[in-house]
Amino acid sequence: MATQPKLVPERMGEVLPDDVIFGQTAEMQTVRQRVLKVCGTNIPLLLLGDSGTGKEVLARFIHSRSLWSDGQFVKVNCAAIPGPLLESELFGYERGAFTGASSTKPGRAEVAHHGTLFLDEISELDLGLQAKLLQLLQDGQFTRIGAQEERHVEARIICATGRDLQAEIERGHFRSDLYYRINVINIRMPRLRERREDIVAMANHYREVFNARFLRDAPQFSMQMMQILQSRDWPGNIRELENWVARYVLLGSEEVLHPESTGHHQSLASYKTSDDGSIPLKRIARDAIREMERRVILQVLQANHWNRRRTAEVLKISYRALIYKIREAGLTKRSSTPAVPAHAPELPGAPHSKPAFPAD
Repeated sequence: MATQPKLVPERMGEVLPDDVIFGQTAEMQTVRQRVLKVCGTNIPLLLLGDSGTGKEVLARFIHSRSLWSDGQFVKVNCAAIPGPLLESELFGYERGAFTGASSTKPGRAEVAHHGTLFLDEISELDLGLQAKLLQLLQDGQFTRIGAQEERHVEARIICATGRDLQAEIERGHFRSDLYYRINVINIRMPRLRERREDIVAMANHYREVFNARFLRDAPQFSMQMMQILQSRDWPGNIRELENWVARYVLLGSEEVLHPESTGHHQSLASYKTSDDGSIPLKRIARDAIREMERRVILQVLQANHWNRRRTAEVLKISYRALIYKIREAGLTKRSSTPAVPAHAPELPGAPHSKPAFPAD
């Protein structure tokens, strides 16, 4: 009987293994101890940390160990939903409340009854919605748009942000009374580069997960690649590492990842997940192809002393197409190592009025 592909845990609503979430560093063990103390309570939590540090993963873990783990884990990304729509998404509306409201719709706060409501990027809430959220936190009461009667919800509320809420309060962008309500207990997630001892174990876990999901058999990382993994800055934190491993599994070659591992090219932190947190697979594949094309063009340019007409002939593309690709990839003679002399010859007929590559 064929084995079923393993799901990607935090993307499909499952919970990552404890040792992957918390790792081995002293800072994360402190986080673990604090989390285990509050899992069995129903007090509001505030998760702090940069984007991609695993705040949602931690929230799902807390929900799985809570008194209401049988209820739903309902996520609201306050930054992803436009302000005018966020109130209706969060609190719902009655039929006829506004143009297009052809039926009654419960909000996500209602759906989270006897479960967990996770409010990501809480700092993006406008002040009016902050007042309604404060009421929900104080007495569990809220009102649907277009309704008169109040409704009651019992749900654990976990908020997350990468911003300094104290600074937002000083700017007048965040209510101080709401801050004190959601900040009963706060937990700060460290950046990935602050827990380098955990990077290889995380990468190996994601390699197994993506191998199963994409039906691939990408081999274990080499010692050289493990050193590269632990030496990177990872500005996109765990999310960047996850996307990086997904690319490795899809392409099946460490060589494709070496240029990015040295920090010379676009970081995978720029990838944005959709509202449900799914991985942009098509975008990963498209950018991987662009990166491979860039490397090939650069190698042929170097081999031909940056003679673009000869390079176009070797690559079997038009001169105009090559110029477009060079500009799109941002290639210059400085991309070469070692540098090519600025007087490298050009075939007759090449334009000379505006050099595409500045002199070194």
